[in-house]
Amino acid sequence: MAGNSFGTTFRVTTWGESHGRAVGAVVDGCPAGLDLSEEDVQRELDRRRPGYSTVSTARREEDRAEILSGLFEGKTTGTPISILIWNKDAQPGAYDLLRDRPRPGHADLTYLARYGIRDHRGGGRSSGRETVGRVAAGAVAKKLLAGEGIEVAGYVRELGGIRGELQESWDISSLREGAEKNPIRCPDQRAAAEMIQTLEEVRKGGDSLGGVVEIVAAGVPPGLGEPVFDKLDGDLARALMGIGAVKAVEIGAGMEAARMRGSESNDPIIPGTGGPDFETNNAGGILGGISTGSPIIIRIAVKPTPSISRSQRTVDLLTGEAAEIEIKGRHDPAIPPRIVPVAEAMVALVLADHLLRRRVARV
Repeated sequence: MAGNSFGTTFRVTTWGESHGRAVGAVVDGCPAGLDLSEEDVQRELDRRRPGYSTVSTARREEDRAEILSGLFEGKTTGTPISILIWNKDAQPGAYDLLRDRPRPGHADLTYLARYGIRDHRGGGRSSGRETVGRVAAGAVAKKLLAGEGIEVAGYVRELGGIRGELQESWDISSLREGAEKNPIRCPDQRAAAEMIQTLEEVRKGGDSLGGVVEIVAAGVPPGLGEPVFDKLDGDLARALMGIGAVKAVEIGAGMEAARMRGSESNDPIIPGTGGPDFETNNAGGILGGISTGSPIIIRIAVKPTPSISRSQRTVDLLTGEAAEIEIKGRHDPAIPPRIVPVAEAMVALVLADHLLRRRVARV
Protein backbone atom coordinates (compact mmCIF):
# COMPACT_ATOMS: atom_id res chain seq x y z
CA MET A 1 0.00 0.00 0.00
CA ALA A 2 1.72 3.16 -1.18
CA GLY A 3 1.18 6.62 0.28
CA ASN A 4 2.09 5.90 3.90
CA SER A 5 5.27 8.00 3.94
CA PHE A 6 5.66 11.77 3.85
CA GLY A 7 8.59 14.17 3.54
CA THR A 8 11.93 14.28 1.74
CA THR A 9 14.76 14.86 4.20
CA PHE A 10 12.70 14.65 7.40
CA ARG A 11 10.60 11.63 6.44
CA VAL A 12 7.70 10.04 8.31
CA THR A 13 5.89 6.73 7.84
CA THR A 14 2.72 5.96 9.82
CA TRP A 15 1.28 2.48 10.30
CA GLY A 16 -1.57 0.65 12.00
CA GLU A 17 -5.37 0.43 11.88
CA SER A 18 -8.16 1.84 14.00
CA HIS A 19 -9.04 -1.47 15.64
CA GLY A 20 -5.77 -3.33 15.13
CA ARG A 21 -3.29 -4.04 17.93
CA ALA A 22 -1.41 -0.75 17.69
CA VAL A 23 -0.63 2.35 15.68
CA GLY A 24 2.58 4.31 15.34
CA ALA A 25 5.15 6.11 13.26
CA VAL A 26 8.75 5.91 12.10
CA VAL A 27 10.68 9.18 11.75
CA ASP A 28 13.74 9.03 9.54
CA GLY A 29 16.14 11.91 8.89
CA CYS A 30 15.98 13.59 12.29
CA PRO A 31 19.46 15.01 13.04
CA ALA A 32 21.50 13.45 15.80
CA GLY A 33 21.95 15.24 19.11
CA LEU A 34 18.38 16.56 19.53
CA ASP A 35 17.10 16.37 23.11
CA LEU A 36 14.01 14.16 22.99
CA SER A 37 11.99 12.09 25.45
CA GLU A 38 8.80 10.08 25.54
CA GLU A 39 7.33 12.94 27.60
CA ASP A 40 7.82 15.29 24.62
CA VAL A 41 5.75 12.96 22.46
CA GLN A 42 3.23 12.23 25.20
CA ARG A 43 2.46 15.91 25.68
CA GLU A 44 1.20 16.15 22.09
CA LEU A 45 -0.63 12.80 22.17
CA ASP A 46 -2.51 13.88 25.30
CA ARG A 47 -3.91 16.84 23.36
CA ARG A 48 -5.27 14.50 20.68
CA ARG A 49 -6.39 11.42 22.60
CA PRO A 50 -10.08 10.48 22.64
CA GLY A 51 -12.48 10.19 25.55
CA TYR A 52 -11.17 13.03 27.70
CA SER A 53 -13.38 15.89 26.51
CA THR A 54 -17.10 16.60 26.61
CA VAL A 55 -17.10 17.18 22.85
CA SER A 56 -15.17 14.09 21.74
CA THR A 57 -15.80 10.40 21.18
CA ALA A 58 -16.40 8.17 24.21
CA ARG A 59 -13.57 5.85 23.14
CA ARG A 60 -10.96 6.06 25.90
CA GLU A 61 -7.36 5.42 24.92
CA GLU A 62 -4.31 6.03 27.07
CA ASP A 63 -2.23 6.62 23.96
CA ARG A 64 1.01 6.03 25.85
CA ALA A 65 4.01 6.59 23.60
CA GLU A 66 6.85 4.07 23.55
CA ILE A 67 9.99 5.12 21.68
CA LEU A 68 11.58 1.88 20.52
CA SER A 69 14.64 3.20 18.65
CA GLY A 70 16.63 6.23 17.63
CA LEU A 71 17.37 7.53 21.15
CA PHE A 72 20.36 7.09 23.43
CA GLU A 73 20.68 8.80 26.80
CA GLY A 74 17.96 11.31 25.93
CA LYS A 75 19.33 12.37 22.55
CA THR A 76 18.50 11.37 19.00
CA THR A 77 21.15 9.24 17.32
CA GLY A 78 20.39 10.12 13.70
CA THR A 79 18.87 6.67 13.11
CA PRO A 80 15.14 5.97 12.57
CA ILE A 81 12.94 6.88 15.53
CA SER A 82 10.20 4.27 15.93
CA ILE A 83 7.19 5.21 18.10
CA LEU A 84 4.57 2.68 19.23
CA ILE A 85 1.09 3.38 20.67
CA TRP A 86 -1.07 0.41 21.67
CA ASN A 87 -4.83 0.32 20.97
CA LYS A 88 -6.43 -0.63 24.28
CA ASP A 89 -10.10 0.35 23.94
CA ALA A 90 -10.93 -1.04 20.50
CA GLN A 91 -14.44 -2.43 20.02
CA PRO A 92 -14.43 -3.94 16.52
CA GLY A 93 -17.70 -5.77 17.15
CA ALA A 94 -19.56 -2.45 17.00
CA TYR A 95 -18.87 -2.41 13.25
CA ASP A 96 -20.12 -5.90 12.33
CA LEU A 97 -23.30 -4.51 10.78
CA LEU A 98 -21.18 -2.35 8.46
CA ARG A 99 -19.24 -5.22 6.92
CA ASP A 100 -21.41 -5.21 3.80
CA ARG A 101 -22.96 -1.75 4.07
CA PRO A 102 -20.56 1.10 3.21
CA ARG A 103 -21.00 4.29 5.20
CA PRO A 104 -21.90 7.54 3.41
CA GLY A 105 -19.14 10.14 3.77
CA HIS A 106 -16.46 7.52 4.54
CA ALA A 107 -13.79 5.88 2.40
CA ASP A 108 -15.44 2.44 2.57
CA LEU A 109 -16.38 2.26 -1.11
CA THR A 110 -13.20 3.91 -2.40
CA TYR A 111 -10.91 1.58 -0.41
CA LEU A 112 -12.88 -1.37 -1.79
CA ALA A 113 -12.52 0.00 -5.32
CA ARG A 114 -8.77 0.48 -4.83
CA TYR A 115 -7.82 -2.79 -3.11
CA GLY A 116 -10.76 -5.17 -3.50
CA ILE A 117 -10.75 -5.62 0.28
CA ARG A 118 -11.34 -3.31 3.21
CA ASP A 119 -11.09 -3.32 6.98
CA HIS A 120 -14.64 -2.49 8.06
CA ARG A 121 -13.61 -2.08 11.73
CA GLY A 122 -13.83 1.68 11.99
CA GLY A 123 -12.36 2.11 8.53
CA GLY A 124 -8.92 0.62 9.25
CA ARG A 125 -6.27 2.96 7.82
CA SER A 126 -8.88 5.50 6.70
CA SER A 127 -9.95 6.08 10.30
CA GLY A 128 -9.01 9.21 12.19
CA ARG A 129 -7.15 6.85 14.52
CA GLU A 130 -4.32 6.79 11.96
CA THR A 131 -3.50 10.40 12.89
CA VAL A 132 -2.01 9.26 16.20
CA GLY A 133 1.19 8.44 14.32
CA ARG A 134 1.20 11.87 12.68
CA VAL A 135 0.92 13.63 16.04
CA ALA A 136 3.71 11.48 17.51
CA ALA A 137 5.99 12.29 14.59
CA GLY A 138 4.94 15.93 14.73
CA ALA A 139 6.14 16.09 18.33
CA VAL A 140 9.65 15.26 17.12
CA ALA A 141 9.38 17.92 14.42
CA LYS A 142 8.16 20.51 16.93
CA LYS A 143 11.14 19.81 19.17
CA LEU A 144 13.48 20.38 16.21
CA LEU A 145 11.68 23.60 15.24
CA ALA A 146 11.70 24.93 18.81
CA GLY A 147 15.49 24.90 18.73
CA GLU A 148 15.26 27.34 15.81
CA GLY A 149 12.70 29.58 17.53
CA ILE A 150 9.79 28.35 15.40
CA GLU A 151 6.38 27.81 17.04
CA VAL A 152 3.21 26.27 15.60
CA ALA A 153 -0.26 26.76 17.10
CA GLY A 154 -3.72 25.82 15.87
CA TYR A 155 -7.22 26.67 17.02
CA VAL A 156 -10.83 26.41 15.93
CA ARG A 157 -11.84 29.57 14.10
CA GLU A 158 -15.36 28.49 13.17
CA LEU A 159 -17.74 25.65 14.11
CA GLY A 160 -21.20 25.06 12.73
CA GLY A 161 -21.26 28.54 11.20
CA ILE A 162 -20.32 30.24 14.50
CA ARG A 163 -17.17 32.28 13.94
CA GLY A 164 -14.71 33.25 16.64
CA GLU A 165 -13.20 36.73 16.57
CA LEU A 166 -9.46 37.14 17.13
CA GLN A 167 -7.89 40.26 18.62
CA GLU A 168 -5.04 41.92 16.73
CA SER A 169 -3.08 42.06 19.98
CA TRP A 170 -3.12 38.27 20.38
CA ASP A 171 0.25 36.70 19.65
CA ILE A 172 0.81 32.99 19.09
CA SER A 173 1.12 32.30 22.83
CA SER A 174 -2.19 34.07 23.53
CA LEU A 175 -3.91 32.09 20.79
CA ARG A 176 -2.56 28.79 22.09
CA GLU A 177 -3.44 29.53 25.72
CA GLY A 178 -6.91 30.76 24.83
CA ALA A 179 -7.63 27.72 22.69
CA GLU A 180 -6.67 25.28 25.44
CA LYS A 181 -9.07 26.89 27.94
CA ASN A 182 -12.13 25.15 26.46
CA PRO A 183 -12.85 21.77 24.84
CA ILE A 184 -13.73 23.38 21.49
CA ARG A 185 -10.22 24.90 21.26
CA CYS A 186 -11.50 28.32 20.21
CA PRO A 187 -9.55 31.25 21.75
CA ASP A 188 -12.68 33.45 21.63
CA GLN A 189 -14.32 32.27 24.86
CA ARG A 190 -17.71 33.84 24.04
CA ALA A 191 -17.87 32.10 20.69
CA ALA A 192 -16.62 28.86 22.25
CA ALA A 193 -19.54 28.80 24.70
CA GLU A 194 -21.98 29.27 21.82
CA MET A 195 -20.25 26.54 19.82
CA ILE A 196 -20.48 24.08 22.73
CA GLN A 197 -24.20 24.78 23.18
CA THR A 198 -24.92 24.34 19.47
CA LEU A 199 -22.83 21.17 19.29
CA GLU A 200 -24.72 19.62 22.19
CA GLU A 201 -28.04 20.34 20.46
CA VAL A 202 -26.77 18.81 17.22
CA ARG A 203 -25.37 15.76 19.02
CA LYS A 204 -28.74 15.08 20.68
CA GLY A 205 -30.32 15.13 17.24
CA GLY A 206 -27.92 12.44 16.02
CA ASP A 207 -26.05 14.80 13.72
CA SER A 208 -22.60 16.42 13.51
CA LEU A 209 -20.88 19.71 12.68
CA GLY A 210 -17.95 20.85 10.56
CA GLY A 211 -15.78 23.91 10.95
CA VAL A 212 -12.63 25.87 10.15
CA VAL A 213 -9.28 25.44 11.88
CA GLU A 214 -6.54 28.06 11.61
CA ILE A 215 -2.86 27.25 12.05
CA VAL A 216 -0.16 29.86 12.63
CA ALA A 217 3.60 29.27 12.42
CA ALA A 218 5.67 32.08 13.96
CA GLY A 219 9.42 32.56 13.87
CA VAL A 220 9.77 30.90 10.46
CA PRO A 221 12.88 32.40 8.81
CA PRO A 222 12.74 33.69 5.24
CA GLY A 223 14.00 31.33 2.56
CA LEU A 224 12.22 28.02 3.30
CA GLY A 225 10.75 26.36 0.23
CA GLU A 226 11.86 24.67 -2.96
CA PRO A 227 10.72 26.17 -6.26
CA VAL A 228 9.24 25.08 -8.58
CA PHE A 229 7.36 21.90 -7.68
CA ASP A 230 8.18 21.67 -3.97
CA LYS A 231 6.90 25.09 -3.00
CA LEU A 232 6.41 25.55 0.73
CA ASP A 233 2.74 26.43 0.33
CA GLY A 234 2.27 23.50 -2.05
CA ASP A 235 3.74 21.07 0.46
CA LEU A 236 1.70 22.56 3.31
CA ALA A 237 -1.49 22.24 1.28
CA ARG A 238 -0.64 18.64 0.38
CA ALA A 239 0.13 17.81 4.01
CA LEU A 240 -3.11 19.26 5.32
CA MET A 241 -5.26 17.87 2.53
CA GLY A 242 -3.78 14.50 3.46
CA ILE A 243 -5.82 14.60 6.68
CA GLY A 244 -8.98 12.61 6.05
CA ALA A 245 -11.63 15.17 7.03
CA VAL A 246 -10.03 18.22 5.37
CA LYS A 247 -11.79 19.45 2.22
CA ALA A 248 -10.07 22.79 1.53
CA VAL A 249 -6.93 24.77 2.43
CA GLU A 250 -6.39 28.54 2.43
CA ILE A 251 -3.10 30.37 2.94
CA GLY A 252 -3.05 34.05 3.86
CA ALA A 253 -5.99 35.87 2.25
CA GLY A 254 -6.92 32.58 0.57
CA MET A 255 -10.12 32.66 -1.45
CA GLU A 256 -10.62 36.31 -0.55
CA ALA A 257 -7.59 37.15 -2.72
CA ALA A 258 -9.72 36.33 -5.77
CA ARG A 259 -11.99 39.25 -4.85
CA MET A 260 -9.17 41.77 -4.30
CA ARG A 261 -7.37 44.14 -6.64
CA GLY A 262 -3.59 43.98 -6.93
CA SER A 263 -3.29 47.21 -4.99
CA GLU A 264 -5.16 45.56 -2.11
CA SER A 265 -3.59 42.10 -2.29
CA ASN A 266 0.09 43.09 -2.55
CA ASP A 267 1.83 43.43 0.82
CA PRO A 268 3.83 46.71 0.85
CA ILE A 269 7.55 46.22 1.54
CA ILE A 270 8.85 48.51 4.28
CA PRO A 271 12.15 49.01 6.13
CA GLY A 272 12.55 46.69 9.10
CA THR A 273 15.02 46.22 11.93
CA GLY A 274 16.68 43.26 10.21
CA GLY A 275 16.14 44.36 6.62
CA PRO A 276 13.07 44.72 4.40
CA ASP A 277 9.76 43.76 6.03
CA PHE A 278 6.09 43.58 5.04
CA GLU A 279 3.40 45.99 6.23
CA THR A 280 0.58 43.45 5.80
CA ASN A 281 0.43 39.69 5.36
CA ASN A 282 -2.11 38.81 2.69
CA ALA A 283 0.48 36.35 1.34
CA GLY A 284 0.26 34.36 4.57
CA GLY A 285 4.03 34.33 5.01
CA ILE A 286 4.83 32.73 1.64
CA LEU A 287 5.71 34.27 -1.75
CA GLY A 288 6.86 32.30 -4.79
CA GLY A 289 6.64 29.15 -2.70
CA ILE A 290 9.27 30.50 -0.27
CA SER A 291 8.75 31.79 3.27
CA THR A 292 8.94 35.57 3.71
CA GLY A 293 9.71 35.71 7.43
CA SER A 294 6.18 36.84 8.27
CA PRO A 295 3.94 34.45 10.23
CA ILE A 296 2.59 31.62 8.10
CA ILE A 297 -1.21 31.62 8.35
CA ILE A 298 -3.27 28.67 7.10
CA ARG A 299 -6.95 27.74 7.36
CA ILE A 300 -8.47 24.34 6.71
CA ALA A 301 -12.11 23.44 6.12
CA VAL A 302 -13.06 20.35 8.10
CA LYS A 303 -16.20 18.47 7.09
CA PRO A 304 -18.83 17.25 9.59
CA THR A 305 -18.17 13.85 11.14
CA PRO A 306 -19.69 11.37 8.65
CA SER A 307 -20.49 8.79 11.36
CA ILE A 308 -23.88 9.92 12.65
CA SER A 309 -26.67 8.03 14.40
CA ARG A 310 -29.34 9.21 11.99
CA SER A 311 -30.62 6.76 9.41
CA GLN A 312 -28.71 7.07 6.12
CA ARG A 313 -29.17 5.47 2.72
CA THR A 314 -26.60 3.01 1.36
CA VAL A 315 -26.40 -0.25 -0.61
CA ASP A 316 -26.06 -3.81 0.65
CA LEU A 317 -22.95 -5.11 -1.14
CA LEU A 318 -24.14 -8.73 -0.96
CA THR A 319 -27.52 -8.16 -2.61
CA GLY A 320 -26.92 -4.92 -4.50
CA GLU A 321 -30.20 -3.65 -3.06
CA ALA A 322 -30.86 -0.30 -1.41
CA ALA A 323 -30.44 -0.36 2.37
CA GLU A 324 -30.30 1.94 5.37
CA ILE A 325 -27.85 2.16 8.24
CA GLU A 326 -27.70 3.85 11.62
CA ILE A 327 -24.08 4.04 12.69
CA LYS A 328 -23.38 2.94 16.23
CA GLY A 329 -20.02 2.96 17.95
CA ARG A 330 -18.21 5.98 19.40
CA HIS A 331 -17.59 9.05 17.27
CA ASP A 332 -16.75 12.73 17.63
CA PRO A 333 -19.79 14.99 17.06
CA ALA A 334 -17.35 17.50 15.52
CA ILE A 335 -13.84 16.84 14.25
CA PRO A 336 -12.26 20.35 14.39
CA PRO A 337 -11.37 20.41 18.13
CA ARG A 338 -9.42 17.14 17.91
CA ILE A 339 -7.94 17.84 14.48
CA VAL A 340 -6.05 20.87 15.87
CA PRO A 341 -2.99 18.90 17.11
CA VAL A 342 -3.05 16.82 13.92
CA ALA A 343 -2.97 19.94 11.73
CA GLU A 344 -0.20 21.42 13.87
CA ALA A 345 1.78 18.20 13.45
CA MET A 346 1.48 18.23 9.66
CA VAL A 347 2.59 21.87 9.47
CA ALA A 348 5.52 21.12 11.80
CA LEU A 349 6.57 18.12 9.66
CA VAL A 350 6.65 20.24 6.50
CA LEU A 351 8.58 23.06 8.17
CA ALA A 352 11.11 20.63 9.69
CA ASP A 353 11.62 19.01 6.30
CA HIS A 354 12.19 22.34 4.53
CA LEU A 355 14.39 23.63 7.34
CA LEU A 356 16.76 20.70 6.85
CA ARG A 357 16.60 21.05 3.04
CA ARG A 358 17.56 24.72 3.27
CA ARG A 359 20.78 23.80 5.09
CA VAL A 360 22.16 22.24 1.90
CA ALA A 361 20.79 24.90 -0.49
CA ARG A 362 23.59 27.45 0.02
CA VAL A 363 27.00 27.84 1.62
